[in-house]
Amino acid sequence: MNTLDHLFENNKEWAQSITKEDPGFFQRLSKLQSPELLWIGCSDSRVPANQITRLAPGEIFVHRNIANLVVHTDLNCLSVIQYAVDILKIKHIIICGHYECGGIKAALDDRDYGLIDNWLGYIKDVARLHSEELSKLEGVEKQSRLCELNVIEQVSNLRNTTIVKNAWLGGADLSIHGWIYNIGNGILKDIVNVPSEG
Repeated sequence: MNTLDHLFENNKEWAQSITKEDPGFFQRLSKLQSPELLWIGCSDSRVPANQITRLAPGEIFVHRNIANLVVHTDLNCLSVIQYAVDILKIKHIIICGHYECGGIKAALDDRDYGLIDNWLGYIKDVARLHSEELSKLEGVEKQSRLCELNVIEQVSNLRNTTIVKNAWLGGADLSIHGWIYNIGNGILKDIVNVPSEG
């Protein structure tokens, strides 16, 4: 049986280095969670929210799924959004997609992937909405543009949730941001912003 002892060792070294830099860090962290940001990102292991934004634990509330979707029937995602908005009172929701997304690539492929095809259908819907623009592109350029269009559509989905609408009606200071991450150079790009309507 393979063990993952190296991960426990990594964890100890990490905790020790944090404690050495800031002896009270974990004690403070254990008392309160008060991030101002909710990150809705892709499950891709190459896109870790805290690392690419250089934020410490406790500074960003995170939800991840394949291709960073906000689907109106996804109770997992909606529950995270509601908790972040209603309980944590976050001020910014970031939907962050990334280039070279496997979910986007799979949605463009003419293949059967099994159960995940049900999830990829939402991305195929985005492609269908923008079929005229996408029909003029090929290969990586087409995939990259669909990554961007997907972020834009998910921002639209998010702003139309009852959670966000009710927060704005209640005067909440809540903005939505659509970003894309370039795995090839590590740089984030701002695509779309929706200022608070509260």
